[in-house]
Amino acid sequence: MPECKSSFPSDVHRGPAVSQPAGRVPQRRNARSNRARILATARQELGRNPDITLEELARAAGVVRRTLFGHFPGRAALLEALAEEAGEALRAAVASAPQATGEGAEPAERALARFALSMWPVGDRYRMLLALAHRDLGRERVTEIIEPARAAATAILQRGQGDGVFHTHLPPAVLSAALEAMTVALLEEVNSGALEDDGTRAAVVLLIAAGVPEKHARLVVEDVAAERT
Repeated sequence: MPECKSSFPSDVHRGPAVSQPAGRVPQRRNARSNRARILATARQELGRNPDITLEELARAAGVVRRTLFGHFPGRAALLEALAEEAGEALRAAVASAPQATGEGAEPAERALARFALSMWPVGDRYRMLLALAHRDLGRERVTEIIEPARAAATAILQRGQGDGVFHTHLPPAVLSAALEAMTVALLEEVNSGALEDDGTRAAVVLLIAAGVPEKHARLVVEDVAAERT
């Protein structure tokens, strides 16, 4: 019986459709992995040394210089990517918190404790942004990124002052700025190894600084932390 042959050459119709995607997918995956590693390294290293060079960052990230420049053509591009990443993390943390003001909002001291605990996990990004504020990104750009977090904190403090929970020695916006600076200082101490904290100790300190008695501040933070867990 004669052998039956297909009229469509298999090497023409099937070869490219199988081989091309198989080569592209790992390449894209490696590119994403390299980019994420570069950004993570940059967050850490720039927080310690804002003057670090791109060549030093590439070495710290374990990639060659060409790989880093393939993702970020220069320092400005890298810093803007970090700024966008940090802004997204801060906005997500603010959005995830329960309603801080208005009808049905929880007491102001609990709202501030919850806010502090929500911000702590993204603190390294926050600290890095403030370190780069003057030299690289500019204060206006950093303020734009941080504004949602600052506005949320100020609203909580204003409500707490009106309810008699927080002291009124400082206007809400000024008190918010002071607590922000204290948070950054505590993050610096964690980064240097002088302090170990999962955010609860910082939250207690912030409540005390806002005017909540220490014993009550501890109880509030412990309760909110347990609820979050």
